[in-house]
Amino acid sequence: GNTSEEHLRILQKVPIKRAAAYVRVSSPVNSSKLSLVEKGICEDIQCKSDEVVIRTQGLYLVYCHLNLHFPNCSNSPTDLKIELLVNDKVKRQTLSTWCASETCQEKTFKTLFQLHLTYLNAEDRVSVTLNHPKFLNEISLPNENVLGVLRYSDEM
Repeated sequence: GNTSEEHLRILQKVPIKRAAAYVRVSSPVNSSKLSLVEKGICEDIQCKSDEVVIRTQGLYLVYCHLNLHFPNCSNSPTDLKIELLVNDKVKRQTLSTWCASETCQEKTFKTLFQLHLTYLNAEDRVSVTLNHPKFLNEISLPNENVLGVLRYSDEM
């Protein structure tokens, strides 16, 4: 089945006593900051068009899972960078070089995953950027592109 849909069903059945957001992300318009799609869970967190806003301070687990699709490969490598931002400042980033000619097939699918455990204050804004959003796979399966924010604890 679709892993993203399975995670969503599990989260919906768990009685939420803490803040949680689990939303799909999609390609932005004229920006590298990914857009949030209004599907999923937003409990005690405000979900806006391109960021989630924390309402209750605490220790949070922030993660992003992106699936990428390279329809055509070039002879040169492609550097992909995913960044988790808090108040528009980079808090965690991953840089991967993919699609080099020796490893490339006609069509290639890749996954980027970012995980960050951090203390967040009320009104902190969390978002994600991808330096090449044109490669975000939104058409073919798997297309489970999600941003998750879960309050882990009230204390540091």
